[in-house]
Amino acid sequence: MPLPAEFHDLAKRVNNWGRWGADDEIGTLNLLTPEVVREAAATVRTGRRVALALPLRQDGVQTGLIPGRINPLHTMTAINQEPFGPGTVATSDDAVTMGLQAGTHWDGLAHVSHSGRLYNGRPAASVTAHGGATALGIEKAPPIVSRGVLLDVARVRSGAAGQPGRLPAQHAVTPEDLDAAEELAGATVRSGDIVLIRTGQMGHYLAGDRDAYAFPSPGLSIRTPEWFHARDVAAVANDTLTFEIFPPEIDGLWMPVHALHLVEMGMIQGQNWNLEELAAVCAEEGRYVFFLAATAEPFVGGSGSPVAPVAVF
Repeated sequence: MPLPAEFHDLAKRVNNWGRWGADDEIGTLNLLTPEVVREAAATVRTGRRVALALPLRQDGVQTGLIPGRINPLHTMTAINQEPFGPGTVATSDDAVTMGLQAGTHWDGLAHVSHSGRLYNGRPAASVTAHGGATALGIEKAPPIVSRGVLLDVARVRSGAAGQPGRLPAQHAVTPEDLDAAEELAGATVRSGDIVLIRTGQMGHYLAGDRDAYAFPSPGLSIRTPEWFHARDVAAVANDTLTFEIFPPEIDGLWMPVHALHLVEMGMIQGQNWNLEELAAVCAEEGRYVFFLAATAEPFVGGSGSPVAPVAVF
């Protein structure tokens, strides 16, 4: 069905087109200023590091629910070959075929369009079969390092969820949830932050149940983009396959949060981030703010990119 008036009203309220100029291709990553990065670096105290990426493997998170998004197919192209002759140094090489958004990843600004347009008014037709994203490609993203803030909504709402540390599948994360998790974190989300939202859904995948992880799934409500826009968040990621609640909270309105973030705000978003160890470390350390390094792989023309994020305390 056509996008409803409610969606278009929200789109107008969060729209960033032209904010950083008519030629801008990185959206809210403009908020990663040198000052923001310096302040982020100041959060490092102990050097403790937490990896947030899932291992890239053939039996990864993809189940076929999203057509064409295949798990990594790893092939050895050379095994202990001696390219310079017998008795010389031997080498092994390998190759991978995979969906760029198959594992832990960023959705780039060319990943979603609506009404024939991408971020900053660029035509959706600028994504082509041979050139990929001829504008807004993921390679345009600058180094993505900033202050990370974990909003552990699952921990805040675990009493209501019935399963400690995991939101129920029908739960749409609201601005009120984000406020409550921000209070738990004891930190105010501010301009240039990268916000990580834990639902606990990743627990299904880590326990070996890929289908339960994929669908149905808790996720972000259509009401949350205004929350991120008001705080000038640079990027946001969570621990689910679909990012937003799935099936959608409004019948027939598929991927509205994707469209509001990527198209209207120009804000990249991440999925399949493993936030379980991070949540435990944050609780142990008594702080939910850290230095986050999560630079996208610069695939030219890519609509997204695998990423191996690291939180540093």
